[in-house]
Amino acid sequence: MNLRPIQVRLYQILESEVKQDLAAKLCTILVSTVVLLNIVAVVLESVNTLYQQWRIYFELFELFSIILFSIEYLLRIWANGASLPSGQGNSWRGRKAYILSFYGLIDLVALAPYFLQMLMPGLDLRVIRAVRLLRVFKISHYSTAIEDLVQAIYEERRSFAATLYLLLITVLITSSLMYYAEHEAQPEIFASIPDAIYWAIITLTTVGYGDFTPVTWFGRVISLFTAFLGVCTVAILTGIVASAFANQMARRRVIFETELRKAFVDGVISPQEDQILDQLGRAFNLSTEEKEKMMDKVRQELSKRET
Repeated sequence: MNLRPIQVRLYQILESEVKQDLAAKLCTILVSTVVLLNIVAVVLESVNTLYQQWRIYFELFELFSIILFSIEYLLRIWANGASLPSGQGNSWRGRKAYILSFYGLIDLVALAPYFLQMLMPGLDLRVIRAVRLLRVFKISHYSTAIEDLVQAIYEERRSFAATLYLLLITVLITSSLMYYAEHEAQPEIFASIPDAIYWAIITLTTVGYGDFTPVTWFGRVISLFTAFLGVCTVAILTGIVASAFANQMARRRVIFETELRKAFVDGVISPQEDQILDQLGRAFNLSTEEKEKMMDKVRQELSKRET
């Protein structure tokens, strides 16, 4: 029996590969809803009175979630055997790529807490609950936000690394100076340079809890200098990430517009070209409105050229 068509269809549903696919939308809604309900459950379980009163329901919902996520994980492994076109590798190549991918590892982490608790019954429940919060990353299957952030930082890695290097130097210098300035006056607070490093990071990030406060005039001068440096370095880091995001989106729009112009060469977008554009738009996380605006822009440019 040839299971390839079923495998391909399942891959399309789980990965939302087909435009306006009702089954894929329902799958996305189901998984996303269960993930969000899991986060709500973890939060509510931290309220001991609620957990003790509704414990059986929390446990049943956890069991339901594990069954659903386990089935989904196994189906994704099997369906990704159809992720590569024929001739580009066997089915295990696609499955291996999924298992070792960011999304595959997140799906595995979503299951880990339950089985960790089974294998290690004495494990602290607080650890289990904390790990369960990582299930929120399963929504990354349907959103490229994390991937966009990582890609943006990677593209500006040199600038980002240089700024982090300056920040590290600033932390070491200011914490060392603060230690020598405040150690004698407050030996219990600034007991060591690592304690002063905590103060330096809190001050540089402009959080300022106030639990570590200088009392000497030299310490206050260092504190003012550190706060000023913190505003500068944090602003640089923020600017780098914001600029990287903006540049990334601009490049994506250029690529999408280029593909649009290629598709409009003959004046008609074929079903195959429409599918490619749709896949590219989803890969670039472009909204329907953005794609329509770019299509109108390309149409206007081509009509002006013709006239």
